[in-house]
Amino acid sequence: MPRSNHYTGVADDSGAASVQPVQAGVLLVNLGTPTAPTAQAVRPYLAEFLGDPRVIDYPRWLWWLILHGVILRVRPKRSAHAYARIWDERGSPLRYGSEALAAALQAELDRQQPGTLRVALAMRYGEPSVAHTIEQLQRDGVRRLLVLPLYPQYSATSTGSVIDAVADAFKQLRWPPELRIINDYHDEPGHIDALAAGIERWWAAHGRGEKLLLSFHGIPERYVRLGDPYAEQCRRTAQLLRERLRLGEDGMVVSFQSRVGRERWLQPYTDATVRQLAANGVKRLDVACPGFAVDCLETLEEIAMQNRDFFIAAGGETLRYIPALNDSAEQVNSLAALVRRHLGGWPEAAA
Repeated sequence: MPRSNHYTGVADDSGAASVQPVQAGVLLVNLGTPTAPTAQAVRPYLAEFLGDPRVIDYPRWLWWLILHGVILRVRPKRSAHAYARIWDERGSPLRYGSEALAAALQAELDRQQPGTLRVALAMRYGEPSVAHTIEQLQRDGVRRLLVLPLYPQYSATSTGSVIDAVADAFKQLRWPPELRIINDYHDEPGHIDALAAGIERWWAAHGRGEKLLLSFHGIPERYVRLGDPYAEQCRRTAQLLRERLRLGEDGMVVSFQSRVGRERWLQPYTDATVRQLAANGVKRLDVACPGFAVDCLETLEEIAMQNRDFFIAAGGETLRYIPALNDSAEQVNSLAALVRRHLGGWPEAAA
C-alpha cells in the first residue's frame, strides 16, 4: 500500500530522534514581523495577520472583500513607513529581541539543568512559523512540548490564535509530542516583580515623570462581552504593579492602544489619554507597556514616536517610553521559573 504523505514523521530522518538526550522542548511564540520595512514585504504579513478569524471575526466573505479590496491596497505602504522608523542594522526589533530572549532563556535553563530542555522560537505570523518549528523540534527528538506564548495577558486574538496554530501543526504530525500550553502569566509574582524592577531601574537612571501611564494593546469591547478575559487581566496586572511600585491612585493611569476600524474598543484610548493628560497640565509623562514582552512596532513607533508627538502637541513637554523587559535578567529568570513550574510531573522537571 502506498505510504500517505499527509502526515510528517521522523522515521526517514536517519534515526537521530531516537538517540537525542533532549526529550522536552519549550516553544516561545511571539506575534511576528515582516521580513523588511517595505510595502512588498508587509503585504503578505498583514494578509496573514488580518486574515486570522481570531483577530477579525467578521463574516469571512465580508472581511475578505474589505481586506483584499481596501486594506491591503492602502495599509502596507503606511505600515512599511512605520516599520522603517524602527528598523536598524539588525533588522526588526521584535525578531532580534525575541531571538535574544529565547537564547537567554536557553542559557538559564541550561545553567539550572544542563542538556534537559530545548528552547525554540516561532512567530504566529511570518517566519519562523509555528508548524515548521514544531516539526523541527520533533525531528530533534523532542517528545514533550511546553508552549509559552509571549503574551502575559490572555486574549483569543493572541494566545488563542497561537493555540489554533499549534493545533493545526499537530494535525500534520504522525506522532505528536505530549503538549502543554501556558495560557497567561499576567499575575505571576515573578513577572510583576520583573516589571517593577525594570521600571525602577529606568527611573533610577533617568528620574521619574509626574505620572506613569500603562498602555496595553486594545481589543474590541465586543470580544470582552463574548467572554474574552483580556481586559480583566490587563487591569489585574496594573493593580499588582501599582501595589508593587507603591503608587497612589493618581500616580498611575491605564489605557489601551492600537485600535483600528470603527468598532468601539477597550477604553480609555491611549492617544486620547496622553492628550488629556497634557491638557490637564502634566509636563513629564512616563509610559510602559506591560502587555509586550519584547519591544516592537507598537511600543517603539506607536508609543515612543506617535504618542510622544500627540502629547507634546497638546501641551506636554516630554513623553518617555520605558523599554519592555526584552532579554533582561529579570524577565529571563521569571520565565525560567514559570517554565520549571509548568513542567511539573514530566521527567525533565525532576532532572
